[in-house]
Amino acid sequence: MRAKISYAITAAVLVFYFVLVGSRGVMLIQSGTVITVTFGVAVLILPVIGLWFLWKNTQFVRRANALAAELDAEGGLPVDELKRTPGGRIDRESADEVFAKRKAETEAAPDDWRSWFRLAVAYHDARDTPRARKAMQRAIALHDGRTLEA
Repeated sequence: MRAKISYAITAAVLVFYFVLVGSRGVMLIQSGTVITVTFGVAVLILPVIGLWFLWKNTQFVRRANALAAELDAEGGLPVDELKRTPGGRIDRESADEVFAKRKAETEAAPDDWRSWFRLAVAYHDARDTPRARKAMQRAIALHDGRTLEA
């Protein structure tokens, strides 16, 4: 729940920022000179890109959460079997062992979105966010009946 609240606050702050920047862009365009109109258009591009990125990221998070809920209902969520340091951090060797198990599971069933979901969790636990995101995107695509390029 804490992650959802943090995400919502961050999204709200970003939207406020995009509105603020967008209004400045409109003000520059309304000035009417060639330079201010050019700057105004350039300033308006940033909020458009930001809103697009925020929308795509929100869609990704919602789809990943839906897969997690479905997997939880099936009793298939990965069990946290990771050893931790006294400070609470994940032990690297433990993460590597779990990752190897999840990778083998995914290689044995490459068309199963559930194995890709669990692999994404293993990547996340190993602090490899880019690969975790790619694996989750693959899980979402397989769940939706789409294919992704490797």
